[in-house]
Amino acid sequence: MPGIARLAPGDDFPPTRYALSYPNGLLAAGGGLSPERLVAAYRRGIFPWYEPPQPVLWWTPDPRSVLYLNELHISRSLRKTLRVAPLQLSVDRRFASVMEACAAPRRDSDGTWISEDMLQAYQALHRRGIAHSVEVLNGNGDLVGGLYGVAQGRVFFGESMFSRVPSASRIALVALVHLLRRAGFLLVDCQIESEHMNRMGARNISRLDFEAELAQTVDKRIEPSIWVLPTHCGDLLP
Repeated sequence: MPGIARLAPGDDFPPTRYALSYPNGLLAAGGGLSPERLVAAYRRGIFPWYEPPQPVLWWTPDPRSVLYLNELHISRSLRKTLRVAPLQLSVDRRFASVMEACAAPRRDSDGTWISEDMLQAYQALHRRGIAHSVEVLNGNGDLVGGLYGVAQGRVFFGESMFSRVPSASRIALVALVHLLRRAGFLLVDCQIESEHMNRMGARNISRLDFEAELAQTVDKRIEPSIWVLPTHCGDLLP
């Protein structure tokens, strides 16, 4: 892969201005997925995305898709679902199961980019209180939707979500925003623009603006006590 830095385990990331314009945001390769490497990456707005047997690839796209918490859009149909759906919520109780569900094959593909190495790496972050999951459960306590990501300062870096019943991933996102608002977070990083996230209120900002937002919040301490949600979906609505 010409034009990008090759990282040895102890190497720092290059300045993000060296990221490629095509493919958009590719910055570096290699370096492994240690917790220290991942934290250093997210603190600068860099995230891994690759498919084995490729080396780990590190990205910082421009523009960046973000969801400011005060711009979340909840459609009329989703509001109705939140009020009446017999679904419950939890946080960080089934992190590994959420990741495994996100990694499972989708109807439109044979699999996802979430490899076994990624599963192990983010579970290590979860054990350190850095990576978190939101779970949506049915009346039997079965996991039917959710999401996971990484919290740094007042930014939550969304990594992946899944649904086994209609709207479950959207409910997980509404629940996450509910939690983050109360904790004083600023935004959810959605990484790359998608129609699904745009419908929920996400929009693009420049890489420079994203990095400026991140720099203002990344050193703020996150209290472990914030990671709680109401049990019932209807309690997410005012």
